[in-house]
Amino acid sequence: MNIIGHFMTITKHRHMVIYHCIKAGIPIQGLFHDLSKYSPSEFLVGAMYYQGNRSPNEGEREAYGYSKAWMHHKGRNKHHFEYWTDYNVKTRELEPVKMPLRYVKEMFCDRVSASKIYMKDKYTDRSALEYFNKGLKKRVMHPETTKLLKKLLVMLSEKGEDATFAYIRKLKKY
Repeated sequence: MNIIGHFMTITKHRHMVIYHCIKAGIPIQGLFHDLSKYSPSEFLVGAMYYQGNRSPNEGEREAYGYSKAWMHHKGRNKHHFEYWTDYNVKTRELEPVKMPLRYVKEMFCDRVSASKIYMKDKYTDRSALEYFNKGLKKRVMHPETTKLLKKLLVMLSEKGEDATFAYIRKLKKY
């Protein structure tokens, strides 16, 4: 178990998300970001599977075929698109739901921060977009949410943080 390494990583990530949420104009969301990671059901598993260069949930998945910590986390944190699924009343099938804008903004901040934390000095403004594009075909996200998140990630890669966060602060709907 690497309790200190895991604690330092999630805390550093959380502080970076707070910083980015302030830049995005959603400071209160930043303050409450990922607090569930400090709960025993997420923290202890995170410490057990800590690697420092990727999510500990990947290690738990490799060990058991699924991650209980991730299921706990996504069910409590609305900035994850996986939270936003529900049964369609007509088809009775599970489908993605369009995320409220404030959570899309937080998701953007989370993705950029995670890229910076895990990639360290290899991070560029294109990193979060490249990660997003890698999983695009496997992801089940509402099409409008996908379109907006991709637009923000492309903007970051082409225009940089200052321009992108200025745009996000002014964004009122999508």
